[in-house]
Amino acid sequence: QVQLVESGGGLAQPGGSLRLSCAASGSIFSIFTMGWYRQAPGKQRELVATILSGGSTTYSDSVQGRFTISRDNTKNTVYLQMNALKPDDTAVYYCARDRIVSRMVVPTTESGYDHWGQGTQVTVSP
Repeated sequence: QVQLVESGGGLAQPGGSLRLSCAASGSIFSIFTMGWYRQAPGKQRELVATILSGGSTTYSDSVQGRFTISRDNTKNTVYLQMNALKPDDTAVYYCARDRIVSRMVVPTTESGYDHWGQGTQVTVSP
């Protein structure tokens, strides 16, 4: 079955950087859109970034210009490079896989994704 395993979370200072990884197994990775979500305490899960199978990317307004999503299909891994971190970036970060193969439209709701990782905690604090 499909498994997504996130890593790379931790504690960072404001202005610092972290790189999250999500390793996928159990399916053909390259043909699916992948997304990164985050959930802060007491808040709804928020879509942060997506990358289509063809490599096109989208970002939420809150991370545009600071975060970069990328993928390495040879390693079945998607990354989220997070720069200029802010305390508001503190959350559990989840990667997710699109439920539809090679979709040309980015799924923007949680129901558009059918597999999720377990999450990795990112804390931004002085």
